[in-house]
Amino acid sequence: MQRTIHVLTGCTAVGKTELALRWAETQGAEIVSCDALLFYRGMDIGTAKPTKAELARVPHHLIDICAITERMDVTHYITKARAAVADIVARGRPVLVTGGSGFYLKAFFAPVADEVAVPAAVRERVRALDLAAALAELRALNSGGLGALDTANPRRVTRALERCLASGRTLAELAVDFARQPAPFAEWEVKLVQLERPPAELAQRIEQRVAAMLAAGLVEEVRGLLAQGLRENPSAAQAIGYREVIAMLDGRMLASQLAAEIVKNTRALVKKQQTWFRTQLPEHRVVPAATADAAALF
Repeated sequence: MQRTIHVLTGCTAVGKTELALRWAETQGAEIVSCDALLFYRGMDIGTAKPTKAELARVPHHLIDICAITERMDVTHYITKARAAVADIVARGRPVLVTGGSGFYLKAFFAPVADEVAVPAAVRERVRALDLAAALAELRALNSGGLGALDTANPRRVTRALERCLASGRTLAELAVDFARQPAPFAEWEVKLVQLERPPAELAQRIEQRVAAMLAAGLVEEVRGLLAQGLRENPSAAQAIGYREVIAMLDGRMLASQLAAEIVKNTRALVKKQQTWFRTQLPEHRVVPAATADAAALF
């Protein structure tokens, strides 16, 4: 009998947490987080991390596993997620993956990272280059062109150059190798459900969520994380809610502008998430969150 992974996703503020908890409780399941920020200890308020009471209702995995200065990427996530899923199933319990981080989510359905190992020396040399120098070197290594690479995105250019230098192969050759890879969870049956809400309702929930975060002490949370080295982790420091507070603390934004700026950027994120779910995930069931029956989600 094929083993099964249940995946519950949806955009920020749609209401995944409570429905995930209810489904897991009815099924005796355990939850594996698929949120790129819940890995980090101390990033609690701004990520709407499940509370201690919520975590006590159902066993959770891959939450609070990294210090704020540690880096997490999709390759490390896949390794940890596979181990968590195997552990849960070995104990005879169902698996529920929940979260809205698109790239991590896609790992349950398709290959998302190649197997090129980049030595630290290569990484350091490439990171020392500015965008123009990195592009020039990358083009010299790829006489056939750079394909669909976003050449205006420094992170993508850096990653592409690292992989070419480490492997001795062109981007086109690496793309062929990548297409031949099996999906990380190819041996599993993966059932996917997406929650949705009407735009006006979602907008209201975002405003309420941001107000609640600020009232709960988001600014103080960010101050504490900055003292622990938050700026050393660009991905975490640029997360919505955190980057705006940092801008305010740095004097680049007025305190009176903070809530509106977080709301605006959260709405923009939601639009990107919705596009990702529509274009990058396989065909799946979409359920209205307001009327969803947790016991019947899958």
